[in-house]
Formats: sequence, structure tokens, C-alpha cells
Amino acid sequence: MMTAAERIQQLRHLLQRASYAYYALDQPIMEDEVYDQLYRELQALEAAYPEYITPDSPTQRVGEAPVNQFESVSHRIPLYSLENAFTFADMVAWQERWQRHWRTLRQGEPLPPTAYLCELKMDGVALALTYENGLLVRGATRGDGLRGEDITSNVRTIRTIPLRLAVENPPPIVEVRGEAFLPLARFHQLNEERQAQGDPPFANPRNAAAGTLRQLDPRIVAQRQLDFFAYALHLPEGGSVPLGEELEGEPQSQRQVLSALQRLGFRVNPHNADCLNLEAVKSYYDHWQTARHTLPYLTDGIVVKLNDLALQQTLGFTQKFPRGCIAWKYEPEQVITDVVAITVQVGRTGALTPVAELVPVQLAGTTVSRATLHNADYIAELDLHIGDKVVIHKAGEIIPEIVRVFPELRPATARPFRMPTICPECHQPVVRPANEVVSRCVNPQCPAIVRGQILHWASRDALDIQGLGEKLVRQLVAKELVRTPADLYRLRAEQLLSLERMGQKSADKLLQAIANSKAQPWPRVLYGLGIRHVGSVNAQVLANHFKSVEELATATVADLCGVYGIGEEIAQAVHEWFQTPEHQALIADLKALGLQLAAETPTAPTAGQVLAGKRFVITGTLPSLTREAAKALIQQHGGQVSESVSRQTDYLVVGEKPGSKLQRAQELGIPCINETELIEMCR
Repeated sequence: MMTAAERIQQLRHLLQRASYAYYALDQPIMEDEVYDQLYRELQALEAAYPEYITPDSPTQRVGEAPVNQFESVSHRIPLYSLENAFTFADMVAWQERWQRHWRTLRQGEPLPPTAYLCELKMDGVALALTYENGLLVRGATRGDGLRGEDITSNVRTIRTIPLRLAVENPPPIVEVRGEAFLPLARFHQLNEERQAQGDPPFANPRNAAAGTLRQLDPRIVAQRQLDFFAYALHLPEGGSVPLGEELEGEPQSQRQVLSALQRLGFRVNPHNADCLNLEAVKSYYDHWQTARHTLPYLTDGIVVKLNDLALQQTLGFTQKFPRGCIAWKYEPEQVITDVVAITVQVGRTGALTPVAELVPVQLAGTTVSRATLHNADYIAELDLHIGDKVVIHKAGEIIPEIVRVFPELRPATARPFRMPTICPECHQPVVRPANEVVSRCVNPQCPAIVRGQILHWASRDALDIQGLGEKLVRQLVAKELVRTPADLYRLRAEQLLSLERMGQKSADKLLQAIANSKAQPWPRVLYGLGIRHVGSVNAQVLANHFKSVEELATATVADLCGVYGIGEEIAQAVHEWFQTPEHQALIADLKALGLQLAAETPTAPTAGQVLAGKRFVITGTLPSLTREAAKALIQQHGGQVSESVSRQTDYLVVGEKPGSKLQRAQELGIPCINETELIEMCR
């Protein structure tokens, strides 16, 4: 019979192997469902036996509490930046420099082979990782190359960074360098969520990654889902690691470094290439100058390294750069064009957004004829006139944006832009609140607002109604067949058949998709309501806390602020939304139509689910259980754990040095228990 300690060790080994196969090798060895089942079993065992919890356990990736600030740390090995090249002539000059320096050092000796290894230059954030006896002990930013910030708690949340090296008997100390980055799909999703919440979008994935790594709360970092590619490896003198092809030892080439990194459990960028000369390097560069637009992440050039590490070491460093490596940056993705008009779009929240209409130009592989101008203040800052000649680029290589205006080239016919005071869609007055930069239409019946609300309701993260696209919604609103999301559920086939390009088969398919959306759960319905500042993540948080629309509608601003992650601005927006008569009518309508406006009724508790239906909050330091272990114990027995005290809380678990949660619980008359009482409840 296997002991608990042995089973815990076995589960960790299985999960670590699965993570290595999935992230480093891209060769999954088990289904996600199996991984999740094993992970939950490990969580439960560690909750029952907290003395066996170790820092490298897969359950501990987001175990640290928020920090007040990051400590400055010295890098044992400096992180040098790379010299930049911008043309092939720059690359030729670099090769001549390192060869000339080598001749000076080794007078009379023939030049060594000039084989290079080329890698994509990730547009992310450089990290230095330190492993002692195979365990991750520190993750730090580059900083100035000599000192960086210790962000270990955040680094541990990145799933493509192993907590333990995937080899037996690793060297006593291993240092790995690489790049943390935000994949493009996740970047766009985050920006959609931020805009839905009324927050400014991130300018580009690199800024988003850098800002994420400087978050003081690792839980926020984990939600952002950063990725990581490793590219450098430093071992102690005489250190030995797997090099591939059954070889062991210290890497002698950059090719062996990449192989060793994979064997240790890291992902390396697969788009690397061996190049025997600069002509081959140029072919690699030319290919990725265009092909980079097909990648799911951003790159801003290529990195060219002498493949021979001994040669790199011999060449050494200038005052700033290593002589054996260089970054060849891509040509700037900017073009000049003319602004022929500025139009104004109205969004689902009523926000008026000016858009520059441009003389079409080719930019980063696509034809660009429009660029967002954000708001009137942005236009004033640019000093942009209709008729101006401008420079545009793609923010994050995706969104066309004006970055420069040439006032000295402004024609006599150019004219300034004025934000309209009348909505261009419904011709009602617009307002600009004193504390906002955005002008808004406040007419709830504005066709643009209605269209935006319906499209949002049907979007993938909301009710996910397949086939209900912009052109169809425009027709439905124009014919006044749909004025609220509830109207969708009253549509009839004959109404749809009256629309352009709508046949019987398409109508039936759409009606079925609308009917199917009634089964979408309460968090999706809440997000679909389009409450200002409530993105899909906040909707899930609110729905987890308030189990029905009635609970949420009657919550006070203080109740809402008591939910972890919900600030006063969001709370005020939610409260005001439910006080509006037309919104109350919409909720009643949706409820009558059978939409899911409450969490699913829990099934009868199974054996061992003694805390089913109970909601707990934990405060202070418990005598023996970590915060995560206590949470896992509660969940293992059917209970729920919230981050803040509210009227829905059943018990507050109190440890040493409790915070303001204790006072709040006492004010609300919520029972307070200690760790011993919690464990007793679970028996």
C-alpha cells in the first residue's frame, strides 16, 4: 500500500513529466482531463498533509502572497545587451570587426570557421533564472545588466518555466536566460477585457508583458498567461548537462545550448537556423522580415551568434556588447499617407471614437485605409488636421495608428477637426463628463448603441450565438425587429426571411443558435449584459460571488466593493446599471424567456462533501496550514472560498494577525472559527 508521501511524490513526478512533454517538447503524453484529475488529487493530498508541500510542487505556482515591493538583486553573470545592425552592410562591418579583433589576439593563426546560429529576436522582457540543485530559487529582470529586480513569485506563475529541472543530478547551480512575452491572442483578449472595463488598452504586447511582471500580486500575473523562450545557459566550471544524442557535458556550441535547454525542461524558439556565412544569414533575415507576421507572437529582428562558444569567449566584450553576437533589427514598419477625412463611430457604451480615413497604403503586409484616433484630446495632441500628411505604423504590428503629423507640409485647404456635439447616428446631443476624455451618446435607443449591445450579447465570450454577425445585426436593428437582447428570442422565421441574403436553411440555423444560447451559464449572461467596466473576468468573479441576478441587483456598492478584484468604479457602474428602469425590464424579460440568471442548483453533496453550500473567507496566518492548503481543504470537502467578507459569507477562518476582514465579519455577525475548528468541520 503506497503511503501518502509516496503518492504525493509520484503525482508530482507524473505532472512534471507531463508539463515537460507539453511545454518543452510539444508532445503531450496525457489528455488535459487526466492532468486535471491528477492535479486535483495532488491538491487534496497536500491539503491533508501540508508537511509534504515543497516549493517545486505543481500546485505552488501561484502560492505566494502579494509583495509590497521588489528587491534589487545583483546578477552573478551580467546580462549584456546586444549591438544593433539595421542593414546588411552593418552585418558585414560587424563580421569584419570581430575577425580583425581575432587576428589581433591570435596573430598568424588562420581564421576559424564562421558558422552562425540565427534565432528570432523576441519582443519581450529578458529574464535571468537561477536554479540550485535543480530547483528554481530566483527569477530576476535584466535591470541595468548588473542589477535587476527579484520577481521570483511572478516568474513561478509562467507555466513554460519549470520549477524543477527535468534531469537527474543537475549541477549545483544553473543560470538560464530567456525572454518572457505575451502571445498576440492573449494580448488582444486582455485589451478587449480592459476596454470593456473602461481601462486604457495596453499599447503593445511588450509593454503588457513588462507591466505584468512588475505586478505585486502573482495572481494577476498568472491570469495574464505569459509565455517564455529560453536562449542562454550558464553552468559552473565543469558542469555537465544532457546535450542531445546521448551526449553529456558542457555545451560547446549555441546549437548544443538550445538542445541542453530543451533537455532541462525549457521551450526554445523552434525557428532557429544554422548559417555557414552572412549570405545564409541574410536569407534567414529576409524570410522572417515577412514571415514574422504569421507568428502568434511579436519579434523585432533576428539574433546572430557565432555558433562556437569558445570563439565567443575568446572574442570577449566591448564596453557595452559581446563581440560574438549581434541583433539585426527589422526595417521600420512605417509609411506616409494623407488624411482625407475624419469620421466618428459610436460604440455600444455610447462612446464616440474618431477614425482617420486615409489614402490606402501597404503596411506590414496589408492594405491600410483607416486608423483610430481614440478621442478629441489625442487629436489635439497630434495637432492633426483633415488633409494632413502623416506617418502611420501598426501598434503591436496589428492596429494602424498615426504616430506623426507633418504640419510643415499642411496644405492651405486643410481644416481642423471638431468633435460633434450631436450623435451622428441618432442626432441626439452628446455629453462629455468632466472627468473623462470620451464624448458619449446617452440615448439608449441610439441605433449604434443597440447594434453594439446585440453584437456584444452574441459575442464568443458572452452568449456565443454563431451566425449573428455585424451585417445581420445592422438589418435587424434597422427594421426594428430587435431593440434589446431579449428581442432575439422572439424572432420568427418569416421575419428573418424578409432580410437580405437570408434563406430558409440560414434562418433555421440562426434560430437554433439563438435557442441554444439559453443554456449559457450565469457568468456569460452577466458579461453579455454589457455593463460598463465589467469584462468577462469580472463577470465570472461577480457571478461566483452573487449566485443569482436577484442577489447582484440588490447588492449595495459596499457589498460589491467587498468582492476581491471589484473596485469602487466597477461597483458603482454595476449598482447604477441595476437601478435603471429599462435594465430592470430587460432582466425581467430575459428571466421570462428562460435565460440562465442564476448559478446551477448544486447537486446533493456526495460523501465527504460536508462543507457543500458553505462559503468561507480566510484571514491571518494559520498555525500549520498555508493559505493555499486551507483553501484546498475547504474545496476538497465541497466548500467555497472567497477573498472578501460579505453577507453571503458563512464562516471566517481566523489566524494570527488578522486583517480588516475580521472587523467586517464582526460587523455582519458572521461566525469566526480557527484552524482546529475548520479541520474538525471537515471530519
